[in-house]
Amino acid sequence: MRIKRIVTGIACVATLAACNMDYHEYNNYNQDYLSQSYDEVIGFLTNIYTELDYDFGQTYAGGMLASACDEADYAYSDNNICDFTNGSWSPANPLSTIWTSSYEAIQMCNHYIDNFQGLTFEDLGLNDEYRSHYFRYLNSFHEARLLRAYFYFNLARAYGDVPYFTRTATTENVNSLTRTPVQDVFDSIMVVCDEMYKQLPADYTNLGLDGISPAESGRVTRYVALALKARTALYAASPLFNESNDPELWRRAAEANKAVIDTCAKYGIVLGNYADLWGPENFSNKEMIFIRRKDGSNALSSVLEEYNFPIGVPGGNSGNCPTQNLVDAYEMQATGLAWDESGSGYDANNPYDGRDPRFYLTIVKNGDTGWPSKNTTPIETFYGGVNAEPISGATTTGYYLKKYLDSSIDLSASSTTKSSRHSWITYRLGEFYLNYAEAVFRYTGSADAAGNWGMTAREAVNVIRSRADVQMPELPMGLSADEFWAKYENERMVELAFEGHRFWDLRRWKEGEKLGSIVQMKLTKNADGTITYNRQTVNRTWNDKMYLFPIPQTEIMKNPNLGQNPGW
Repeated sequence: MRIKRIVTGIACVATLAACNMDYHEYNNYNQDYLSQSYDEVIGFLTNIYTELDYDFGQTYAGGMLASACDEADYAYSDNNICDFTNGSWSPANPLSTIWTSSYEAIQMCNHYIDNFQGLTFEDLGLNDEYRSHYFRYLNSFHEARLLRAYFYFNLARAYGDVPYFTRTATTENVNSLTRTPVQDVFDSIMVVCDEMYKQLPADYTNLGLDGISPAESGRVTRYVALALKARTALYAASPLFNESNDPELWRRAAEANKAVIDTCAKYGIVLGNYADLWGPENFSNKEMIFIRRKDGSNALSSVLEEYNFPIGVPGGNSGNCPTQNLVDAYEMQATGLAWDESGSGYDANNPYDGRDPRFYLTIVKNGDTGWPSKNTTPIETFYGGVNAEPISGATTTGYYLKKYLDSSIDLSASSTTKSSRHSWITYRLGEFYLNYAEAVFRYTGSADAAGNWGMTAREAVNVIRSRADVQMPELPMGLSADEFWAKYENERMVELAFEGHRFWDLRRWKEGEKLGSIVQMKLTKNADGTITYNRQTVNRTWNDKMYLFPIPQTEIMKNPNLGQNPGW
């Protein structure tokens, strides 16, 4: 297909070579060739979407960022994801591809905006769908600007101060760039979001243009602009980046996140069942603001299941095993209290009974049946069980992952159901209720104050807890600041488990000490068939320099102006 050959050429136009900010002139195709047809130009823009991040284990041979924080433990200690927690992380071993992939995408955006405007595509003049094609072309520059802002957010979140440029970098200047203060980067992102909110469509299928199909749902919209601004504002206000605790930044974050909630309410983006947030059809869920689609026909279509189905299940290799820390975050449904709070109703002999319903939708535990669907034997995570130690690769924590996995996948040799669509949740409405709760609480200092926005932090959290298939007791009025913050952190950990937030949350809150250890649950089956549960604390390596990522040493060798983040 011709567009694939074009993409090969694009790799020489606008990418930043691995761990390298050198600019390369393209040598496969020239500018005139790329501008010949609409398909080739739009193909360039579409290729930028392939750089959007997701966390299904593709970067670390199965490891998710959940296993680099206290959500999970990776079953194989030699996996690269474990370098985040074992002290092997360094500028020479920077682990992340965020620097490289983000600047590759930014260069592509800059090149597209700088070099592909003003085209008329005369070859489409007689095409019945010319108006829709030309709209898509004009709109593509708004998309490119918002995508560029998205990639800058990913860079700032990880590295703090980063080089910020909005024109195609050349060999003359790329390796002399200096770092822009992180708050200036955040401010620039939010300015772009405001502008693109006015320019981008809300719904590509409702424009009255022939040829604009539901396939356009994978493109950024004005809702995405609102969401990116709101998340950026929250990070900008957080302790890692807001060292003086400027209340104006918290006010701005509350306002931006409330704007997402209000706009979504106005246009039919609503909270639904928690159970419907993932699965092959989650891209059409009415809570989704933006997702990263992964087609079920590609070679990675069952990798998530291969990496995370339990050992002992055909084709299952284990992987990201939820920790006891995460399990402990699921309160008792009847009381809304944590397992170790007085009067919670927790039964030490039946520790998984009566928990928050989100627990059963996220975590596979001992005794579960029908996981995955074709498995006819109960899950056994007690020592010596069919899915347990001492088998190599068995869960280290006593649990396996369920969330995001497709239970219908059958990895046995004779199976014909080995593929499934997986769509990574980039932005969904639930996040923004929590973001708003955090921002208004930090701004007002109270869980029961609404500022100027008509909703208190406590009320925003309770919206999440009242999902139809969750129905957790509401947080009561009158919680102290410390009590509310503990409940808020807990709620965020539960609601957003394995969605790529906890790793970053603990950093932006400057609560890295919580990454210094995890708790595993070791189960033993007794002669009478009962189970003994033993908690085991495992130390991990944490140093405050890890709040920010190390800039790759290869980058600093090319451009000493970058400097290095503190401690690295």
